[in-house]
Amino acid sequence: MATTEIRITGFGGQGIILCGYIIGKAASIYSNQHATLTQSFGPEARGSACSAQVVISDTRVLYPYVTAPKVMLALSHDGYVTHKDTMAGDCILVYEKDLVRLEDHGITARTFGIPATRIAEDLGRKIVLNIVMLGFFGAVTGLIPRDALRQAVETSVPVGTEELNLNAFDKGYEYGLKLAGKAESKV
Repeated sequence: MATTEIRITGFGGQGIILCGYIIGKAASIYSNQHATLTQSFGPEARGSACSAQVVISDTRVLYPYVTAPKVMLALSHDGYVTHKDTMAGDCILVYEKDLVRLEDHGITARTFGIPATRIAEDLGRKIVLNIVMLGFFGAVTGLIPRDALRQAVETSVPVGTEELNLNAFDKGYEYGLKLAGKAESKV
């Protein structure tokens, strides 16, 4: 794997930072890799632009900032538009297909869309869409073992919500397994 730069983008209130935190925790604590997390968000608490940047590596991370992500998770159209031009060539784009409209951005990307919000709503809590996306990310990228991601979810979510969040993770992962190896399009 060497080093992989990941950007998670959306808006405040979607659990973007938690998603990045869980990816880093899964890699560094449960998968014997190294990881860093940086984050940025607007001054408003909810509804403003938000992103988390995670670098995972088999060796020590020497530069913690994402410059050209090989993987991008887009949970909102605005987040996608803001960061689409920073993606590295031949990257993987994982997106919320009911909220993000893909545009031409001049690079080859393997794209995988999931109706994460609808799946989360079917589980009874729209707020777990980030965990649905996390499971989907795990299945289509294979960067971090499933068990490591699942364990990081279980130990990172609020007490009493573990079952809901693990169910959300499993739903996203199962959806991703159906699409793994079958990129929807190249943009």
